[in-house]
Amino acid sequence: MTDTAREAAYVAVDWGTSSFRLWLIGRDGNVVAERRSGEGMTTAARTGFAAVLESHLAAVAAPAGLPVLICGMAGAKQGWVEAGYLDTPAALADIPAAAVRVPGSKADIRILPGLAQRDAAAPDVMRGEETQLLGAASALGGGDHLVCMPGTHSKWVRLSGSRVAGFSTFMTGELFEAIARHTILSHSIADAGAISGDNAAFRAAVARMVENPALATSQLFSVRAGALIAGLSPEDAKARLSGTLIGLEIAGALSLVAEGTPVALVVSGGLGALYKEALSAAGLSATVIDADTAVRNGLAAGARALWSL
Repeated sequence: MTDTAREAAYVAVDWGTSSFRLWLIGRDGNVVAERRSGEGMTTAARTGFAAVLESHLAAVAAPAGLPVLICGMAGAKQGWVEAGYLDTPAALADIPAAAVRVPGSKADIRILPGLAQRDAAAPDVMRGEETQLLGAASALGGGDHLVCMPGTHSKWVRLSGSRVAGFSTFMTGELFEAIARHTILSHSIADAGAISGDNAAFRAAVARMVENPALATSQLFSVRAGALIAGLSPEDAKARLSGTLIGLEIAGALSLVAEGTPVALVVSGGLGALYKEALSAAGLSATVIDADTAVRNGLAAGARALWSL
C-alpha cells in the first residue's frame, strides 16, 4: 500500500460551472494531493461527471472506495445529481445531513445541497457558497454578521450565530461586463487596464454610492461625460464604473442589516483586494477569510458530520 493510500481519509471536491477542484484529505485533516482543471459542470455534462471524477482520482492515486464529498454545480438541475436546496432560515449544521448520494457508485459519493430563500418579494438561491459559509462560520464566532462573497454574482449573507437568516445576490460582475462592453460607456474605458482598489476615482465612486445610492444611473453616465469634458482617463473611467457598481452593491447589502453589524469578506485572488478597498472606502472594517480555505473547511465539516472522520 502506498503512503497516499495509508494517509487518505476522504476526497473533497468543489465543482463549479467552469472549474473543478479536488483535494485528497488525509486522516490528520491535511491536504495530501490536489487537482484543479477547467472541467466544470458545463464540460462534465458533455463528457460525463463520473469519468471526470475518476480521472482526477486516478491522478492522485486515491484508494478505491474512498468517500467523496462534493459541493457546487454538480448538484444543480443540469449537474450530475440534483441536490436541491435547504430553505432559509437554515442552520449551517443541517447542510451535510441533506447531502444527496450519487446512485450506482460503489464508493459513497455525496453532493451537498444549496440554499434557497423562498420569499415572494426577494426569491434567491445559492449553490457552493453555503459550503464556504459552513467553513467560515467558526472563524466568526457568535452573534450577527454580514458576510460578503464577491463574484460575478456576489452573495451577501445575513448570519445569526450559526444560522443563515437570509441572503441577497447582486449581479455586479455581470452588470459591469454588460455595461463595459455593450453601452456607450465602452468608448470611455477602451484600452484601460486592470482596476486598482487604491485608485482615487474608484474609492470616490464607492463612497458616493454608499452615501446616496439613488444617484446610481446618473453616476454611471458621468463616466461618459467625465471622459468628454473633464479629462477623465480611460483608467479612471473604468475605475469609476466599477466603484459605482460595487458601491451600489454595498449600499444595498447594508440596508438589510442593523447599523454596526460586523462585516466579513470571504474571497480569494485579485477580487479580494478590490473589495477590501471598496469596503474601506465605505468606512467598513471587514474580517477577511480566504475563500479556498473556507470551502475546504466547509467540506471537512461536512465529511466529519457524515462519516465521523
